Amino acid sequence: MSNSKDGQSADKMQHGVHAEPDKVVEPEESMPEFTNEELPRSILNAIENAGWDSLTPVQAKSLPYQLYNRDLMVQAKTGSGKTGAFVLPLLEKLRPDINYTQALILVPTRELARQVEREARTIFEGTGLRVLSVYGGVGYGHQREALEKGAHMVVGTPGRILDLLLRRTFDLDDLETLIFDEADRMLSIGFYPDMCQVKSYLPRHPISTYMFSATFPEHVLRLSKEFMYKPQLLSLSSKQVHVTEIEHAYYEVPSMGKERHLMRILEMENPTSAIIFCNTKANVEFVATVLNNFGFNAADLTSDLSQSRREKVLEQLRNGDVRFLVATDIAARGIDVPDLSHVIMYEPPEDKESYIHRAGRTGRAGSSGIAISLVDVIQKLELQRISAAYSINFEHRQLPDDKQVIETINERLTTILEGRFRGKTILERERISRYKDLVRQIAQDEEQCTLVGMLLDELYQSSLHSRPPQPPTPKPRPNKSRPQKNYRSKSGKGGKPQGSRSGSSGNKRRY
Repeated sequence: MSNSKDGQSADKMQHGVHAEPDKVVEPEESMPEFTNEELPRSILNAIENAGWDSLTPVQAKSLPYQLYNRDLMVQAKTGSGKTGAFVLPLLEKLRPDINYTQALILVPTRELARQVEREARTIFEGTGLRVLSVYGGVGYGHQREALEKGAHMVVGTPGRILDLLLRRTFDLDDLETLIFDEADRMLSIGFYPDMCQVKSYLPRHPISTYMFSATFPEHVLRLSKEFMYKPQLLSLSSKQVHVTEIEHAYYEVPSMGKERHLMRILEMENPTSAIIFCNTKANVEFVATVLNNFGFNAADLTSDLSQSRREKVLEQLRNGDVRFLVATDIAARGIDVPDLSHVIMYEPPEDKESYIHRAGRTGRAGSSGIAISLVDVIQKLELQRISAAYSINFEHRQLPDDKQVIETINERLTTILEGRFRGKTILERERISRYKDLVRQIAQDEEQCTLVGMLLDELYQSSLHSRPPQPPTPKPRPNKSRPQKNYRSKSGKGGKPQGSRSGSSGNKRRY
């Protein structure tokens, strides 16, 4: 059964690969699951209080590794109970009698921060453990007060965590557990710079680190070594490990006004870079024009372009000077751009084989990739035929409404603004503070607010123009061998692995 909800599950499958039941792939030094009799009393109580019948597979499989403090990457589908998987072991690791932050959970969005906080409060009920979520877009007052009282577990977005660290209202000196939720996003191009800064605040003493994600692209496997000591991978969602599958999804859109829905989808998906496929030259030119008029940086590629012009466009795409390429199948032949995060089919291909060629443009060299189709009611039937022919499971995604788009834009803008402010010097901050009264004055007038909106729109449009830089390839760090740490039971019974403050030294690296 599923006892926690991380969101709606998504079907993922490589093109041309038949669906098979999930296969568990254990680390080389695998650990057996605990029986109910072996589970710590605190975890049994939490399961009973939450009304769960049993642990989900990801919780049961990952629990022993976490209680024995082995750095672990856990691959499991969305909706499989990942939040409970990393919160439950904290019942045995956190001490409610000491008022400092002992566990930090890093998440990519404020909504996920709130979701993890809600589930943790349910699991921690009656234990005296305090949990706090911190994220941008709100004032610092409440978050600062909660930190002063002592939050045993803090869950937050990297930008706000970094802001609090820089303001010295938060410290990680006594941290013992670090968790990355949706690790593929946490180590993505957008968050990596902040993650590197957060890493500089981690304590010198050994800590346990865990990463949870539905997929582990090659760059995440590589960058994980910057934060973990000899990490092992536990996979519960794929027959193949270390290979990220291409996601296949579709949006059902009306045939009229499809270009407007494309804009919303691009804002929600926020691709690093993408090829947008159309079936005709006329539609290629139309879509490219609409994208550029809206603020996206796009180029069109059709078969009648000269060779020199074609090569220039492809070079701009590879360099990141162009974020979106709109093309026909014929014009896209021979294109090999390794960093494409998305392939978007504005129109489904005219034959089934072309879908495979289009989708195969993304997910290169072990990277993650998403192939998205925009279809109307009739075109959906063709997608079903492609699904049957190649055994592809297509995820149906709901079209975003205005509220969802605005919330996403607001969160993205807040992250950009807070990130820029962190980089300002003391003199620059003093200069900025001169405008506080003016901002308050403008905010009180509905019409004057439009002036601030104009500035925010300019900032947002510039963020759409080009993709952020890729994280660099980290230099390998020498790993020093250390003895394996085993926890003792708090209750002193049975010698089961339990968290304790006294056992904080052992098998983790020092930063």
